[in-house]
Amino acid sequence: MKQNQKKKRYEKLDGVRGIALLHMIAYHMIWDLVYIYQLDWNWYQSKGAYVWQQGICWTFIFLSGFCWSLGSRARRRGIIVFLGGAVITLVTLAVMPQSRVVFGVLTLIGSCMLLMQVFDRWLQRLPAAVGIAGSFGLFFLTRNINDGWLGFEDWNIVALPAGLYRNTLMTYLGFTQPGFYSTDYFSLFPWLFLFLAGYFTYRLLADKKAMQLMEKGALRPVEWLGRHSFEIYMIHQPAIYTILEALYRLGVF
Repeated sequence: MKQNQKKKRYEKLDGVRGIALLHMIAYHMIWDLVYIYQLDWNWYQSKGAYVWQQGICWTFIFLSGFCWSLGSRARRRGIIVFLGGAVITLVTLAVMPQSRVVFGVLTLIGSCMLLMQVFDRWLQRLPAAVGIAGSFGLFFLTRNINDGWLGFEDWNIVALPAGLYRNTLMTYLGFTQPGFYSTDYFSLFPWLFLFLAGYFTYRLLADKKAMQLMEKGALRPVEWLGRHSFEIYMIHQPAIYTILEALYRLGVF
């Protein structure tokens, strides 16, 4: 990739990330209201809420893969994000173990970023279109491996051997051991393939006009949020809980 491409700021990508971040904050605020403050809202367990949650996750993971080639110090960024996930795990285990986060989205994204340090030079040999098709295909094929199947959502194709689902390492990979619980679980598979789909999509568009159209922003406050998404992610849940707890003590709900 050209060095000057890596140094450019694509502000519309920041805007997309900022919008996804706002949706995530709203989703987590409702989660707190439903599961901590016992708000009776059946819609939150509906298919529509699930699609909303998945849309937020897909956007973050795909966009992380798309942007991997754009930044500098990729190893450093990967380590920081991975350690951010570790901090969230340790804090939730210590403070609210009933809502613990183990192998959450930051652990996943940090892992993907670090793995790309190893595999990027080999992946560069693949045509971008082939990489996109293969990555999406593998993502859809492995979407249900947490539940013991190859398949996507309600469509199960082949049951996987129970022997794969035995320990913590296999849970990290996607083969969820019995009794495992996390309020935010994103195993390496299938989500690595969605990250790779974003990576190959950038490679397909890197020298095309579409990237030029992403340079100039349109929603400055939202783009600012997108530029600081990691920092905001790290503090958003404590901030939400503090606000909701104050409102609860004031009798607002």
